[in-house]
Amino acid sequence: MEITLAKDVEKKLTASIKRYASENLETDFGELQASLFLQFCLEEIGPAVYNQAISDAQTYMQEKALDIENSCFAPDSTYWAKHDKITAQRRSARNSR
Repeated sequence: MEITLAKDVEKKLTASIKRYASENLETDFGELQASLFLQFCLEEIGPAVYNQAISDAQTYMQEKALDIENSCFAPDSTYWAKHDKITAQRRSARNSR
């Protein structure tokens, strides 16, 4: 799968590569060198990063799917249990006066 970037993103990344080379490698990359290096990274490193991101997303979604019962479950027939608890609390309060 080929990774393509929007022109503005490619321009920002090329500028970042030029700055990195200047500050950390003590060499100046021209526009062509930085662009070629970016293309190399996209072709050589990009797929590994992309595959890891897809794997992480799949794991996340599988975990959420397994937990769907806890996430989307509402207990049945709770009215009377709540009603009885409130009634008991009221009786207790009246009796303690």
